[in-house]
Amino acid sequence: MNLEDLSLINTFFVVIWIMGPAYLANAIAVLTGGKFPIDQKKTLADGNRILGDGKTWSGLAGGTIGGIGVGFMLNSESGNSFLRKITGANFEEGLWGETPIIVFFLLAFGALLGDMCASFYKRRQNLQRGEEFPILDMFDFIFMSLFLCLLFQMSWLKTWILDGWIPIVTIVLITPILHRGVNILGYKIGIKNEPW
Repeated sequence: MNLEDLSLINTFFVVIWIMGPAYLANAIAVLTGGKFPIDQKKTLADGNRILGDGKTWSGLAGGTIGGIGVGFMLNSESGNSFLRKITGANFEEGLWGETPIIVFFLLAFGALLGDMCASFYKRRQNLQRGEEFPILDMFDFIFMSLFLCLLFQMSWLKTWILDGWIPIVTIVLITPILHRGVNILGYKIGIKNEPW
């Protein structure tokens, strides 16, 4: 079975499921971060930090490992059983290809790398940690995840994300909603300083 065999709503759900390691890596990084700034508090010629205090080695490691763990949970027998129950679909070939750990890594690490690239850019624009840059903040992580998959797992990307218009439209529509929702939740429970 592939995505074109599913209804529109089930395709949306499967795409969100597939991208789970990327979507949750940043949230896990917030929980595990705070130690050992990646930029070692260094500044560039513009007087601003390279990345800032929000990008730490502990967050990068925790978010990457956590995102991989999320992938394994989603790909487990109970995860697959839940997905079958919700969508009625049985993906015998596996949603993450023959080497799922590589896809999990690319999605999770790519999300964090995208966030770091956005931080680097924001510091160059004299924006400080926590200042909002709406479009960049909402799509930086998902763009880099997909870009790394394009470089290193092209066949998987073609099968599950570049197969028709629905997966990409789903990602474009759902990413801002999930991103803002998770950030508002993090702000409400006190693990984020701002709700974006």
